Amino acid sequence: MAASINIEQLTNCLMQTLSPDLNVRKPAEIFIESCSNKPGYSQQLLQLIQRSDIDATVKLCAAIAFKNFIKKYWTVSFDDDVDTINANDRMYCKNVIVDLMLNSDKKIQKQLSEAVSLIGKADFPEKWPNLLENMMIKLNESCQQYNFNIITGILQTVDSLFKRYQYEAKSEKLWQEIKFVLDTFAKTFTELFVWIVKLIPEHLNNKQNIQVIMQSLVYCSEIFYSLNSQDLAEYFEDNMNVWMTHFIQLLQLNAKTLVTDSDDEMGVLERLKSQICENITMFAEKYSEEFDPYLPQFINQVWTLLDSLDNKAKYDILVSNAIRFLCIIADRGLHKEIFEKEQILQQMCSRVIIPNMQFRESDEELFEDNPDEYIRRDVEGADIQTRRRAACDLVKALSKHFEKIMTDVFSKFIETMLMNYSQNPQQNWKSKNTAIYLVTSLVVKGGSVRLGTTSTSDLINISSFFNNVIRTDLERSDINEMPVLKADALKYLIIFRNQLPVQEILLAMMPQIIRHLSSPIVVIHSYSAICIEKILTLRDPNNPSLPLIKAENISQFSLQLLEGLFGVWQFPGSQENDYSIKAILRVFSLLREQLLPYFNVLLPKLTEKVAQVAKNPTKPNFNHYLFETLSISIRIACSKSSDSVHSFENVLFPIFQTILVQDIQEFTPYVFQILALLLENYGTTEQVPGPYMELFSFLLVPLLWERPANYGSLTRLIQSYVKCCSNEIIKIGKLEPLLGVFQKLISSRSNDNFAFKIIDYLIIFADSAAIMPLMKQVFFILFQRLTHAKTTKYVRSLLKFFSLFVHKFGVKIFYELVESLQNKLFRMVLEKLFIADAQKVTGVIDRKIVCIGMTDILTDLDQFFSTTDDLITLWAPLLQCLIAVFELPQDKTEQAEDHFVEIEEMNIGYQASFQSRLVFATNQELDLIADIGQPKLYLAQKLHQLSCRYPGKISTLISSMSPDAAKFLQNYLIMANVNIS
Repeated sequence: MAASINIEQLTNCLMQTLSPDLNVRKPAEIFIESCSNKPGYSQQLLQLIQRSDIDATVKLCAAIAFKNFIKKYWTVSFDDDVDTINANDRMYCKNVIVDLMLNSDKKIQKQLSEAVSLIGKADFPEKWPNLLENMMIKLNESCQQYNFNIITGILQTVDSLFKRYQYEAKSEKLWQEIKFVLDTFAKTFTELFVWIVKLIPEHLNNKQNIQVIMQSLVYCSEIFYSLNSQDLAEYFEDNMNVWMTHFIQLLQLNAKTLVTDSDDEMGVLERLKSQICENITMFAEKYSEEFDPYLPQFINQVWTLLDSLDNKAKYDILVSNAIRFLCIIADRGLHKEIFEKEQILQQMCSRVIIPNMQFRESDEELFEDNPDEYIRRDVEGADIQTRRRAACDLVKALSKHFEKIMTDVFSKFIETMLMNYSQNPQQNWKSKNTAIYLVTSLVVKGGSVRLGTTSTSDLINISSFFNNVIRTDLERSDINEMPVLKADALKYLIIFRNQLPVQEILLAMMPQIIRHLSSPIVVIHSYSAICIEKILTLRDPNNPSLPLIKAENISQFSLQLLEGLFGVWQFPGSQENDYSIKAILRVFSLLREQLLPYFNVLLPKLTEKVAQVAKNPTKPNFNHYLFETLSISIRIACSKSSDSVHSFENVLFPIFQTILVQDIQEFTPYVFQILALLLENYGTTEQVPGPYMELFSFLLVPLLWERPANYGSLTRLIQSYVKCCSNEIIKIGKLEPLLGVFQKLISSRSNDNFAFKIIDYLIIFADSAAIMPLMKQVFFILFQRLTHAKTTKYVRSLLKFFSLFVHKFGVKIFYELVESLQNKLFRMVLEKLFIADAQKVTGVIDRKIVCIGMTDILTDLDQFFSTTDDLITLWAPLLQCLIAVFELPQDKTEQAEDHFVEIEEMNIGYQASFQSRLVFATNQELDLIADIGQPKLYLAQKLHQLSCRYPGKISTLISSMSPDAAKFLQNYLIMANVNIS
C-alpha cells in the first residue's frame, strides 16, 4: 500500500519544507506533492504523527501536510476523472483521525481538527454517520475523567464542523442534517454546558483550570450559535430558560484569574462574553417572540457591562457586539419604552455612544503606523467590529424611531465639542473629529462604500456644515497640519458627494483636493485620490450612462491632477498606492484623447512601474488597475494612430518577455490580454509581426493550460490570433495543437465555455479547407461530452456552435457530418437539442445566431422533403420552436446538477478571472453573423424561397402549428412583404 513512498525521504522532506533556503525548500515541496498522488500517502502522514520516535516539528509538518492534502483532494470536483484518495485511504483516515487528534498536543490537534471538519463537510453525516456518536462517547468518558484537553479538542472540532450552518443556504438536505445533529447531540450538549458552568466556582481561583473551562464555554457558545442559525430548534426553544439563565450568569462573571495583562489582546472571558452577545443579538433579531421574556434582563446586563468597560483595545470586539445587541433592540422598536425617554437617550449618548466614538490613541497610532488598515476601516467599510462603527449604528437605530429627540440631544454634544475645539484647536482637535463623526452618523440613512450616501436626514444641512465647519481644514495653507482633520474633511466630501452641490463645492474644492496629493502623509494623499476617483465616477442623473463630471470640467487642471496622482508614488508607503492608480484610470477614462499631448511624459511612468512591480508582485489591486490604465492608454493612442501600436510593442515586449520567461504567474493573465489588445490593431489583412507568431507556440504549452487563472486571458488571446492571423497558424502547423487545447477545455464542465470561444472563432475566421478535415473529430468530441456530462450551459454553447457551422458551411454538410457519426443522429439533434432546448439559449447575439441556424436548417435541408427520410415530422415542431425563441421568454429550466456546476464556476471565476480580467482590454462581444440584421425577416424570406421550391407543401406543414405560432409567422411574412406559395 504505502511501500511505494520512501518514509525516510518523506520525513526529511517535511523538515526541509521549513528551510528558508529556496533551493532546499522547493525540491522538498515538489517531492511531497509527488507523493500526494500515491496510494497510502495520507495513511503514512497519520502514522508519522503517531510515532514516538519522530521529532515534534516533523509531526507538526506532517499534520499540516495532511490537512492541506485533505483540503485539496478529499472533495472530488465535477471535473476530476480520478479520485486521488482511494477507498482504503478514506476509510483509514476516518477510522484513525479522531482518536489521533484527541491524543495529540495542541498544535497538532488544531491541524487535525481542521482536517476532521474538512472531511466532515464532505462526508458527514451520510458517509460518516458515526462521527458525532463517537465524539460523544469520547466526550462522556472525558467528562468522567475531567480531561479538559480532550473535551476542548472535541468541542473545537464540533464547532468547526457546525460553522457552515451559519451561512449555508436553507435546503431540505441541510435541515435534515441539522435535525440529525440535534436529535443526536442537543441534549448531551446542553447537559455538558450546564456541567461546565457549575465547575466555575470551584476552579475560579485556579488560573490554569479556569482558563481551560472558559475556553470550553467559548466553544459551547459558538456551537449554540451555529445550531440555531438556520432556525430556532425545538429542543433549544424548550430549554431556552436553561441557556439564557446561564448566559446572564456568565455575562455577570468577573475574576482576577481571568484578567489578562495585555491591553490589546482579548482574554478568554472577553471572547466568551462577546460570543454570548452575538447569541442574544441573533435571538433578538430572528426569534424575538420567544426571546422577549428575557429581553429586559439582557438589556440591563449589557448596559451594565458596557458601563464597566474602559477603552482598552482588548475590549473592542466585546463592546462592539454588546452595542450591536442594543442596536437590534432599538432598530426593531422592541421595548420602545426603554429608550423613548429623553433622559435615557442622554445617558445612552454620554455613557455609550460618545465614549465609543472618540478618536483614541490607538486610532492615532493606526493612522500613523498602519495607514492602509486605517483607510480600510475608515472609508472602505472594514470597521464592522470597531467601537466607532457600533456606536454609529446605534445612533442610526435610535434615530429611526426618535429622530427629533436624538438630533436635539446630539446637537448639544456637537456644539460643545466644536466649542471645545475652537478654544484650543491644536490641543482639542479630537473633539472636532468626534463631532464630525457624530454628524455623519446622524445624517446618513442609507448608502454604500461604492455608491456613497443615497439617503439622508433633513435635520442637518450637509452643505452648510461643510462650509461652516469643515472647509477651513482643506483651505489651511499647511497641507500636513492637523492631518486627521484633513482626512476627515476629505472623507466628508467622499461620503456626501451625491448631496453636495457640484459647482459650488465639489468642483470648487478640486484644486484643494489636488493640492493635498502632495502631502507625504499616506492617509491624506490616499483620501485625496479616493475623493477624486469617487467624484469622477458620479453619474449624470439625467443620463446615468454618462459621468456627471465632464472632461471640460477638469481639463483646466488635468496636468496638475495627473502629476499629483503620479507623484503619490514617490512617498514611502505609497510606491504602489491602490487609490492613486485607480484615480489615474478614471482620469484617463474621462479625458481620453485630451491626454495624447501628455502621453510622452505619462506612459513611461506606467511602463516603468510595470517593470518595477513585475520583480515582486505584492499589491494585487494596484497591479490590476495599473494594467487597466495601460490597456486604456493603448486604446486611446491606437484609436488615433494605428502606428502607435509599434511604440507600445517596443516598450512592453521586453517587459512581457521577462514576465513570461520568469513565469510570474500573477501577471501572465494581464500580459495575454494586453497582447490581444495590441494584436487586434493589425486587423485581418495586415501582416502580423514575427514576434507574435514566435509566441504562439508557447501559448499552447500544456503547463499554461493547467492553471485556471490563465483560461480567460489565454482564450482571449487565442481568439485574437484566430481572428487576425489564422492563415499563419495553419502555415506553421499549429491548428491541430490548438484543437488539443480545445479538447482539454471541452472535457471540463467549468471551462467548456472557453473551448467554445475558440472553436466558434475557428469556424468563422479560419480557412474552411484547412479546418474541415478536422471537423469529424471535433463533432465526435462534442457528442461524447454531451453523452457523459450534459449541462444547460454546455447545450447552450453547443447549439450556438452548430448554428454557426450550419450558416458557414451549409446544412447539407452539417447533416452529413452528424449522420457519419451515427445513423439517425441528426434527427436526435433536432428533437433532443434544438426543439427541446433552443429556448434556453441566453444573450441577444447568441439567440440571434441560433435562430439563424435553425432557419437555415428548416429552409436549406432537402432531406426534410425526401421520401426516404421521416424528418418531415420534425419540420413544423422545429419552426414552432423557432417562433417560440423569438416571442416567448427565455426558458430558465436547468439540469439538476447545474446548480453545483455554477457554484463551482463562480468560485473558479472569482479566483481565476475576477482579479485579472481587464475591462479596458476586453473584446466586445462579436456578432459572428453580422451580415444578417433581422432574423424574423430572414426567416420569412427563406420560407418564401422554400415554398417556391416546394409549392403547397410548406403551407400544409404550417397549418399543423398552433394558431398563435401561425399568427406570429404571418406577421413576419407581412413585415418582409412576402408570402408562402
